Amino acid sequence: MALIKKFRIKNFKKQDSIIKLDKISMFYNKRQILNNLNLNIFRQEVLGMLGPNGVGKSTIFHIITGLKDPSFGKVFINEQDCTNIPIYERATKFKLGYVPQYGGFIQDLNLLENLQLVGEIHIKDKNLRKNRIEKIISQFEFDPILKIKSKHLSGGQKKKLVISMALINDPSILLLDEPFAALDILTIKMLQEIIVNLQSMEKITVIVCDHQARDLLSCVDRAIVLSNGKIIATGSPSEIIKDSSARLAYFGDEFKIN
Repeated sequence: MALIKKFRIKNFKKQDSIIKLDKISMFYNKRQILNNLNLNIFRQEVLGMLGPNGVGKSTIFHIITGLKDPSFGKVFINEQDCTNIPIYERATKFKLGYVPQYGGFIQDLNLLENLQLVGEIHIKDKNLRKNRIEKIISQFEFDPILKIKSKHLSGGQKKKLVISMALINDPSILLLDEPFAALDILTIKMLQEIIVNLQSMEKITVIVCDHQARDLLSCVDRAIVLSNGKIIATGSPSEIIKDSSARLAYFGDEFKIN
């Protein structure tokens, strides 16, 4: 069984909100996905989002990044209303990094070429770009696989590549959509360590959604559980699994972390 993150941030003294979703509602073809949802995400926390399929976890990611506009409500980043700011400007201005569940890299380019491609998009200064890529290669221990075409990488290596590509622009906020899906235990542990290090060493706010509840709860400070378009429970991993609404809607009575 996974262990709860030992050095979890116990509280956020200033409650410094880096992202605020204010009364967000979202409809797809008259079907309501999010219902008047309010969420504060605090600076430098690792937040986990849990809930059944179709509950709106990925939709929240899309609304934060600007991939989709909410039907109602507002999105604030660093206390600035960015609801109508387009996706590229939002990513650049607020330093957002997004790791999708699938894809995120070019299959026929090797690992180094993928990093260089993203670097050329985000970093105009050649020396700064070169230093940033070299730092990421060292950080993720990519040296032995730099020349391997991305389509030939293992599942874990592909996930590391996509995360590293999202870090090229030195983001303040990183969103990870289903990072643990279809990975083996050792690779999941490796990704958990990466997430924790991004928070503790890079000072990045990390938001994770995944169906692997134990794996997610092992590396987050706080978790929310969504049901019927609303947040029905929030708290530390220990608190969230004891919440009666969360157990009824998602975990079930037998769920334990360890």
